[in-house]
Amino acid sequence: MKALQFLAVVLTALALVPGGAHLLAMSNKLALDETAYFSAQAIYGGWALLGVVLVAAIAADFALAIGARRQAVPFQLALAGAACLAATLLVFFLWTYPANQATANWTAVPDNWTALRAQWEYSHAANALLTFIALCLVTLSVLRWQPPTARPSAPAATGR
Repeated sequence: MKALQFLAVVLTALALVPGGAHLLAMSNKLALDETAYFSAQAIYGGWALLGVVLVAAIAADFALAIGARRQAVPFQLALAGAACLAATLLVFFLWTYPANQATANWTAVPDNWTALRAQWEYSHAANALLTFIALCLVTLSVLRWQPPTARPSAPAATGR
């Protein structure tokens, strides 16, 4: 269980890295003009591979919930953390991915590029928040989990 707890916390923390980076850069990127913004977007080439970390974190958090199923609070916290991570996929496919498609992954400039930029940036901010909440929930689950106590052994017969 300890290995699973460690894995769930570490993978969830790693899943926060890209979203946190987007969130921290957002205010600066929203101030960029069209040319500078599209140039800045080019740095995200290959970041789709980070989806592997997200999927692994979701799986680890769900596995943690299953492992903690006999303890209500740790189970609920881990399950809520996994649900928050799963919700990031919903945000991605509803808002981030359509902006990527409309801009050919930020290589084509449509007329509504500023609206798409806002949609893309704020969807990443929402995902950073959801992932941070997931990290807090999973960490709390680990902190609240109690190892099973060993059963007391039966008293030894004295043979009297």
